[in-house]
Amino acid sequence: MGAIKPDKARFDTRLSIEQKMFFERAAMLGGYRNLTDFVILTVQKKAKEIIEEEERILASEKDKEIFFDSLVNSPKPNKDLLSAKEDYLKMISE
Repeated sequence: MGAIKPDKARFDTRLSIEQKMFFERAAMLGGYRNLTDFVILTVQKKAKEIIEEEERILASEKDKEIFFDSLVNSPKPNKDLLSAKEDYLKMISE
């Protein structure tokens, strides 16, 4: 029989007394139930912001690569595109 995985994990840290009092005050003023809720929710929000920003940057970099690659390595015009160009040139020269 395998071990049961807990659905929770523990995170421990050491703070100075001043930091703890400062964070507890912020938690109280922010309307959080306790210091743990304040820390978890605040860190979670910040982590989400960081990850979303990084994903935007990565997407932007990927878009730049795709765009640049399409300019540098664009396929040759096909028959339909060449025909459309000829039609256009005829039309504007009349």
